[in-house]
Amino acid sequence: MSVEGMIQEMGKNAKAAARSLRNEGREKKDAALNLMCRKLMENEGHIREENARDVSAAQDRGLSAAMVDRLTLDRKTIYSMADALKEVAALPDPVGEVTGMWKRPNGLMVGRVRIPLGVVGFIYESRPNVTVDAASLCLKSGNAVILKGGSEAIHSNLALAEILAESLEESGLPKTAVQVVPTTDRDAVKILLGMEDDVDIIIPRGGEGLIRFVAENSRIPVLKHYKGVCHIYVDEFADLEMAYEVCFNAKVQRPGVCNAMETLLVHDAIAGDFLPSMAKRLETAGVDIRGCARTLSLLSDAKPADESDWYTEFLDLILAIRVVSSMDEALDHIDKYGSNHTEAIISRDYRRTQRFLAEVDSSVVLANASTRFNDGNQLGLGAEIGINTSKLHAYGPMGLEELTTTKFVVYGDGQIRT
Repeated sequence: MSVEGMIQEMGKNAKAAARSLRNEGREKKDAALNLMCRKLMENEGHIREENARDVSAAQDRGLSAAMVDRLTLDRKTIYSMADALKEVAALPDPVGEVTGMWKRPNGLMVGRVRIPLGVVGFIYESRPNVTVDAASLCLKSGNAVILKGGSEAIHSNLALAEILAESLEESGLPKTAVQVVPTTDRDAVKILLGMEDDVDIIIPRGGEGLIRFVAENSRIPVLKHYKGVCHIYVDEFADLEMAYEVCFNAKVQRPGVCNAMETLLVHDAIAGDFLPSMAKRLETAGVDIRGCARTLSLLSDAKPADESDWYTEFLDLILAIRVVSSMDEALDHIDKYGSNHTEAIISRDYRRTQRFLAEVDSSVVLANASTRFNDGNQLGLGAEIGINTSKLHAYGPMGLEELTTTKFVVYGDGQIRT
């Protein structure tokens, strides 16, 4: 069968599976998730063997150590994937929730009920554990999913797909509710992006290049975020001890993720007291600092920042620092250079904090906390399939509820419109 024929068949099968899932209660879905959990642990050896093939090929191709690390499935990672399946099974099922009900003057009862999106096309890179995360969230929310992972993880993803399909079938659910595209042919993505009759939504997860390609080529609505240029603004009324801890955590704990701080904005009134000590601690952790002219006057080891640095998601131990003369200047900077992902303010002034929370247009805005909390699990969603900064139909981390929509249901007693 041609690649086009294969992907189209997967789409038809996913659409049929999605229809079957609409009326499934949580019992079968949870049973399937718990069975997936058990089978992952039972098949650890096989999964690691297939993953070793991917890792070996990645090393031969000269992929970076960071990429190889994200690709590797060890015992700890596999058991963590299994635990995540149990956690998703334990979450409330959003499908069927009545979000409102009201009576019209003519006697009609109008309600809104939560329903699955339908068929999700999920396109992602590197991490094979994402295969299981996405499958579990889509299944629990009543959606069928077509998973297109990167070529570097093909053997790992196919091994996981086999386990997921077996678990679905043994639980009395259609095994085509979760399908992994079994080819590395690049045309597969383009074909999937054109299947608007069978696929309801596309969610890409990966680097900016992948996401822009998907957005530019898809005929299907795309939920996306291009990059995370995240800021922390240290206000003139900040608790400086708090600011040291929060800024260090936001930059250093995991610098290669989308919710790490990339630019630090500091009010000029406290810059002389704050920046030298902050920079010393950051530099001890290996952070390379690029700053504005005022920053350079305070930090002798900092390098000059150029215009492109303010737009850059470094995903590394690199930080851009700008000293601002006012909160308005900080807000203007975020508005110009931000990516609608995550922004934070450190301040003890309630009014200024509330203004920041209200005016900053990002999917998550924090007061006196690290940007690293923009994460579905950390925000109490249980898990997430990704972070959406395109505002429609959800904004921010996407958990189970965000993988559903609502429809109107209307109860009548013979009413007609006049």
